[in-house]
Amino acid sequence: MDAVVSSEVGVDPGLRRDDEASRGDAALRFITCGSVDDGKSTLIGRLLVDSKAVLQDQLAGVHRAGAVDLALLTDGLSAEREQGITIDVAYRYFASPRRKFVIGDTPGHVQYTRNMVTAASGADAAVVLVDATKLQWRDAQPALLPQTRRHALLVDLLRVPSIVFAINKLDAVEDPALAYRHIAGALAAFSHAAGIQPRAVVPLSALQGFNVVQPAAGWAGYVGPSLLQLLETLPATTAEADQGFAFPVQWVEKFSESAETAQGRRVFWGRVATGTVQPGDAVRVMPSGQAAVVAQVLDAVRRPTRGIAGHSAGIVLDREVDISRGDWLLAHDAPAAVREVTGTVAWLDDEPLVAGRTYWALHGHRWVKARVQRVVHQLDVQTLAEQEAEALPPNGIGVVKLVLQEPLATRPFAKARVPGSLVLVDTATHRTSGALLVR
Repeated sequence: MDAVVSSEVGVDPGLRRDDEASRGDAALRFITCGSVDDGKSTLIGRLLVDSKAVLQDQLAGVHRAGAVDLALLTDGLSAEREQGITIDVAYRYFASPRRKFVIGDTPGHVQYTRNMVTAASGADAAVVLVDATKLQWRDAQPALLPQTRRHALLVDLLRVPSIVFAINKLDAVEDPALAYRHIAGALAAFSHAAGIQPRAVVPLSALQGFNVVQPAAGWAGYVGPSLLQLLETLPATTAEADQGFAFPVQWVEKFSESAETAQGRRVFWGRVATGTVQPGDAVRVMPSGQAAVVAQVLDAVRRPTRGIAGHSAGIVLDREVDISRGDWLLAHDAPAAVREVTGTVAWLDDEPLVAGRTYWALHGHRWVKARVQRVVHQLDVQTLAEQEAEALPPNGIGVVKLVLQEPLATRPFAKARVPGSLVLVDTATHRTSGALLVR
C-alpha cells in the first residue's frame, strides 16, 4: 500500500478543513494516546516509514545507539530526545492511495495530559495504545493501566467519533494469541462499564510492523484489517449543521462607505459553530440581546455564500449593531443565556480545583469570570464510580457547578461542541487549568 508524501507538511491542522469538507474528501485527523512508553511515537514512525512517507535522508537522521529509532520521527524537541519521552503534541501528515491523514502524537505522561486533551478536541479518531508487556496478560481479566483508562475516558468525553484500541508489543510476549484475547476481553469489559463503543481492538507490533500497514493474516489469532486499513474507513467528524445557528465573533472588519461588497457596513468574521445562516435570517446578539437580520454572508474572498457549521464566514447585518470580538450571533429563538453551568471537567492544573476559587472562562472568544460553586463528584478512573469530593486533584475528572459573572449562551456538549465547551484559565498564572463540557 504505497503512499505519497502529503503536500500539507508544515501547515496547521485546522487551516484546510473547510476546503476539504466542501469537497467531501476530508483528511482523517487522528491522535495516538495511552500510557507512557506504550509505543505511540514508534507506531507513527512505522506508519510513515511503511507507507513510504519518509525520505531517506530523514530516516538516516533518526538513529539512537546505532539503530533506527522510529520514535525520533515525531519526538523532535531536544528534551524529548534526551529523555526518550513525548512532551508536546507533534503533527505529521501523509496520504495513502485512499485517503489523507493528519496524525497527532500526544504525550502519555500524566503531567502532560493537557496537551493530549488539546489534540483530542479536534480529532476525528483516537488510537489508544495498550502495551501488552506491562500487563498480567496471562490473567483472564488483566488490570489496565490508569493512564490507559484516563485517556480512553477523556477522548470519549470529548466526543471523538471513533476510538480504536491497539494492543502493542505482542511480538515481545510468549503467547501473542492468548495475550490478545485476554487484553481484548479486559478492554471490552472496561468499555462496557464506561459506555465507550470502540470501533475495533487491533493487535500489532509497531516495532516490527506487524498489522500496522499490511495485515498480518492470523497473527495473534486476529483476522481483520490492519490499523491503516481500518483508519482509511473511519468517518470524519460531521459538522453540527442540524443544530440552531451559533456564531462566535472573532474579528470585526470596518469597510469604507465606498465598499460595494458590504454596503459600507461592518463585517463580522468567524467560524460558524452550529447550524446554518443565510441572508434574511433573524439573529440575536449575545450578550446585548439586540435583534437584527442577516443582510449578507461572505466567504473568505468576499463572495456571497451560505454559512454552514464548520466553515468560516463573514456576516453583514441589515443595520448597525454594537458587536465586538467575543460576542455571539445566535438564532432568534435560541435558548436564553445562563449564569450557572454544570459540566464535566478534565482538570489539567498542577493545583487542585476547589470550591470558591475563581477562574477565567473562555467560551468561543468571550472571556468571563467563573467561580466554582461546588464539586458535585469525582470519577474514579479505576472503578468508574462517582465519588463525593470537595476538590479535584491534578488530572482528575469530575462534575462541577460554576457561577458566571456574565450570562453565556451555552448548550449541552453532547449536542454542540463549541457552544457546549469552556476553557478554564488561572487568573494569576494564566495557565490553562481545565476543560469543561456542559451537561
